Amino acid sequence: MTTNKYALLSAAALAAAAFVGQAQAAATIVINNINAAGVGFNDATPAAPIGGNSGTTLGQQRLIAFTHAANIWGATLTSSQPIVINAQFTALTCTASSATLGSAGATSVFRDFANAPKSGTWYSYALANKLSGSYLGTANAAQINARFNVNLGNTGCLDGTRWYLGLDGNHGTDIDFVVTLLHEMGHGIGFQTFTNGSTGAFLSDGVNGYPAAWDHYLTDASTGLTWAQSTASQRAASALSVDKLVWNGPIVNNEIPNVLRQGNPGLIVSGAASGASAGNYAVGEASFGPALSTTPLVGQIMPVVTSTGTLDLACNALTGNSALAVKNNIALVSRGTCGFAIKVKNAQNAGAIGVLIADNAPGAPAGMSGTDPTITIPSVRIEQATGVKLLTALAKRSRTSSGVVATLGIVGTRYSGADAQGRMMMYAPATFASGSSVSHFDTTATRNLLMEPAISGDLTHNVIPPYDLTFRLLQEIGW
Repeated sequence: MTTNKYALLSAAALAAAAFVGQAQAAATIVINNINAAGVGFNDATPAAPIGGNSGTTLGQQRLIAFTHAANIWGATLTSSQPIVINAQFTALTCTASSATLGSAGATSVFRDFANAPKSGTWYSYALANKLSGSYLGTANAAQINARFNVNLGNTGCLDGTRWYLGLDGNHGTDIDFVVTLLHEMGHGIGFQTFTNGSTGAFLSDGVNGYPAAWDHYLTDASTGLTWAQSTASQRAASALSVDKLVWNGPIVNNEIPNVLRQGNPGLIVSGAASGASAGNYAVGEASFGPALSTTPLVGQIMPVVTSTGTLDLACNALTGNSALAVKNNIALVSRGTCGFAIKVKNAQNAGAIGVLIADNAPGAPAGMSGTDPTITIPSVRIEQATGVKLLTALAKRSRTSSGVVATLGIVGTRYSGADAQGRMMMYAPATFASGSSVSHFDTTATRNLLMEPAISGDLTHNVIPPYDLTFRLLQEIGW
């Protein structure tokens, strides 16, 4: 079954377990805690109440946060059938600088049931139940499997970052568990395609393949075809098209002006020493630090380099000539090894007024994920080729000056995260990312959206405009 990663998500079949609680409003959401005693949602480690969460153990606080998030979705959705979620904390992929926060997906899909809006089309379990007005499959079977990373905050798993279990959004440098829960439940109730993005193959019933509800709206801007109309090879190419995969549905796209920022980030390189690097460039924005604005940041570019003259990763504190170079200038560093926010914070600590992070692989610049409320300078991601051009132009610099000037700001009238025709862009990086590609909004969206592939520190606990487009997309497919 297709599953989706968040900040980097996948679910296997989970065993049935005891009923724990439910959130009830326009839709009833039932949470099945399937953790063993003393683990995850049953962790008895004492915990002080925090941010409106009154639990006194770690497990209690996790369940209270889950119920809070379920109440938000329950008040937004409408269904006569309960939405049952099997949930657990377990070990998920981690490194010291990145982590899979959670994963979720529908346990089953259905087609051609009573009241199905489109024939020959797969719908997620919870949505199929809502549309049919009956409980399809086995009565009271879970429609969603959800897992969350039990090791977050431990040494070797996104070091220095923990789950924030408060209900007030004041997570600081930690990961807001409520936001993660809202994201994962979004996937489970239908924010995903069941078509294989890597091969383009429709999900098969064992005899024939059929499109997902999503595929009637996912559109390749270069061919003008929806995924339901395309061949498998066309769909596979579309999933790698970077900025050509769009959502062609009126409910979502009509709301874009109410949610997304008008204007896109851009870099202008100029100055007496800019040479062949002079020109205008598209950039990827950071989810942390101050947003770019129509009042541009202007400064000289100074690279941070290694002993061999290549761009440095800036994963450690900048000292000596590196610190001298970036002070009061815009630092140029390389992507890789550590998180984007770490690089920017190191440059900020050395006195930089902004940061350009050159990609370490070819492709259009995407956004930069990360969370650090102490970052006060803007930063952007640039293409690998742009970084090479700049480093060549900067070869004749002094220790404190380069004569190569960067102007960073917001330009134009196109909405950030939409294409030139005003259609919402979907996540289609040049290298396929299993569990992330296709079934998320594109990372160029500003404001940041709940259903982007990586978490952002400025997300709220809202799923509707003017804060978010998630529920509008779910309405498009039948909610």
